[in-house]
Amino acid sequence: MPRPHVRRLRSRSAAAATGILVTGLLAAPAGAQGETPGGASGTVARTVGDARYEPGPCPKTPEPVPELEGARCGTLTVPENRARPGGRTIKLGVAIVPAAAAHPKPDPILWLSGGPGDDAVGAAERAVDGGLNRDRDVILMSQRGTYSADPALMCRNIDEFNARAVGLVYDAPSTERAHVGATKACRKKLAGTGADLGAYNDIESADDYADLRTTLGLDKWNVFGISYGTHLALAYMRLHPEGIRAVGLDGILPPSRASAAATWNSAREGLDGLFKACAEQPACNRRYPNLSATFDRLVRELEAKPVTTTVTLPDSPKPVKVVLDGGALLNWMVSATHVAPGVPRSLDELAHGNPQRIAEQWAASRFGPQAIGRVSHGLAYGVFCSAWVPYETVTQAVRAAHEAFPGFPASVLAQAPQLPFLRSDCEAWHIPAAPGSIRDVTRSDIPTLVLSGGFDSQTGADNGPYVARTLRRATVVTIPYAPHVVFAASKCARTITSSFFDTPTAPDTACLKDLKPPKFEIAP
Repeated sequence: MPRPHVRRLRSRSAAAATGILVTGLLAAPAGAQGETPGGASGTVARTVGDARYEPGPCPKTPEPVPELEGARCGTLTVPENRARPGGRTIKLGVAIVPAAAAHPKPDPILWLSGGPGDDAVGAAERAVDGGLNRDRDVILMSQRGTYSADPALMCRNIDEFNARAVGLVYDAPSTERAHVGATKACRKKLAGTGADLGAYNDIESADDYADLRTTLGLDKWNVFGISYGTHLALAYMRLHPEGIRAVGLDGILPPSRASAAATWNSAREGLDGLFKACAEQPACNRRYPNLSATFDRLVRELEAKPVTTTVTLPDSPKPVKVVLDGGALLNWMVSATHVAPGVPRSLDELAHGNPQRIAEQWAASRFGPQAIGRVSHGLAYGVFCSAWVPYETVTQAVRAAHEAFPGFPASVLAQAPQLPFLRSDCEAWHIPAAPGSIRDVTRSDIPTLVLSGGFDSQTGADNGPYVARTLRRATVVTIPYAPHVVFAASKCARTITSSFFDTPTAPDTACLKDLKPPKFEIAP
């Protein structure tokens, strides 16, 4: 059984600091009003510079979120593009979930959601279920362009195409034409509203959060980012270190590594972790020997001869056609690490002519309510097309793909996991590249918890030690057998996170020693 990995890196000395205030105790900004015990009261309008916070109703969510009952809410108004003074402004929804404790600590926790394109306000349930508001307020603000922001840069046509695409050959030229056609239609629609699509990126978002802290009158706060939220958190730490007490990163996506190449490396690392866990469990290894080789063989066979079937889904009124080829199987597998105990059985059934379990899961991921009308494609492409694609060549991406999966067909390796046709999408999106500094590593003395999962095939666990090289007060923790975003999947991860915000330089990681591998399903 692999041993949990924990590594701590201490600050070398005060003289080695890079000008960053570790505790970030700053005076309340000019224009701030009132005291903010336990975090911002959210009841007073404040203007600082070009930003204004106004109390008001809680932001809209796709469905009711009970955890927002009793929250203090409002909107932050900021420039859409700070390089264009006097230009139009945008509004970002804010919800402050109160601490459960009667006497909360004064430094709240800011939640940064993933995606890019997920809305933070709707994540209140996850934050509360994880105990983040035990003795601190939790602040959730919609990233620009997301569901509870105004404007919300959503495109249902892309979501609906992605649902239909489960019935298409994954990497066929005709699929690419239809895919990019949906992207072009989305761009035309959003640009037609007057949105400056080049202003939806890490730099502007980091500025938004800096403005939120000052308009709320907070001297200091903590930051917790998941998935893409770690990408944004690292940029925020670098651009606006003032006022940050501690940072938690879960499912790390470093801006300096963000690329198609990184998706291949993460897929390899996470899948190998799952295959190894099965091989080390006698019952799983006996029933499903050489699982990695089985997976590789199935990818090659299905790419040469796809399997077509139909499935019935709760959210679809009629049977759904599903085409499983090599690319579809790889992409299912990358997301299936979230349901790891059933993966060996599903692959074995496919190998013996029964594709239904995999087909149902693959289709359900695209047809469910969570997949339609929730993601901000305007923000997603704003990040991918400004900070990722311009800084990677096709050759670099293909080389990384071949190194990670040398036996896969070229047609499978042409499309990065979960990001098919991204380069063509970005040509259609047509926004400027971000400054090269967007990919700078973050160097900081801010205490940072660096969390990864051993089964994470989306942001591989290797990213943890990588970012910690330049975070001098980092604690690196890999939760074995856990998928992407361990805070949601592991009680131990939640315990470590809570203890970290209590004592950022010495979180309690004792629960790691009790973790056991999942019990894989064994078919009769």
